[in-house]
This record gives sequence, C-alpha cells and structure tokens, in this order.
Amino acid sequence: MARLTAREIRRFEQRLRTRRRELLDAIDARISETERNDFTELLGRVRDSGEESVAEFFASANLTMLDREVHELRDVEAALARIADGTYGKCEECGGDIDKARLEAYPTATRCVECERRREIARAGGRDITPSL
Repeated sequence: MARLTAREIRRFEQRLRTRRRELLDAIDARISETERNDFTELLGRVRDSGEESVAEFFASANLTMLDREVHELRDVEAALARIADGTYGKCEECGGDIDKARLEAYPTATRCVECERRREIARAGGRDITPSL
C-alpha cells in the first residue's frame, strides 16, 4: 500500500477543515434552535400525554443530533492533529498505512481495514457480524 503524498495529505486536510467548519456551524445552529425552542418550557405547556411524547421526542432528537455532531467534530479535530504531527494515514493498531480508498470514504479513520475488521469482530463477541442475504 502506497504512503500518502504531501499533496494528498493537503487535500485531506482541506476536506477536514471544511467539514470542521460545517460541523461548527451546525452545532451553533442546533444550540441556537434549542435556545429558541426551549423544550422544557414546551413540556410544561403540553395538554396531554400525546403532546408530551412529541415534545420529549423533539428534545431527545435534538440532543442526539447535537451529540453526533460533537462526536464527529472531535474525530475531525483528532484527524487534523494527526496531520499536524505527521501520523495521518497510519493505523493506530498495527502502524501500517491506511489505504487511501478508506481515507477517501472515511477521512477520520484511525485503523486500516484489517485492524478495524478485527476490532468489530471482537466487539461482537467473536461472532461474524457480516450481514447475510
């Protein structure tokens, strides 16, 4: 597997910086929306259990999306730090190169395909979790 060129790393860095900006904007908008739509206030004004369920759903969905965006932002920041320290594209498990195609699909990847596969099998309790048709 070929090591990433300086040009490829710069391209990944630009993609990651763009994604960081998108995530920061999305997080800011979601927080502003939460402040505008104070769901706890809405919960206090509901008339019946159906309305309460809807209010709880919206509050939960908003927090879930915010959590997902913050988690992705952390991954992007970590990838940018790896670029800065020269370890971007290296598997954190085996130290080998992460395939460029994997980075194209998942620019924040920290493991090569083989190490990620082993990790997923271990997390599944040793069961093969490959979907079957």
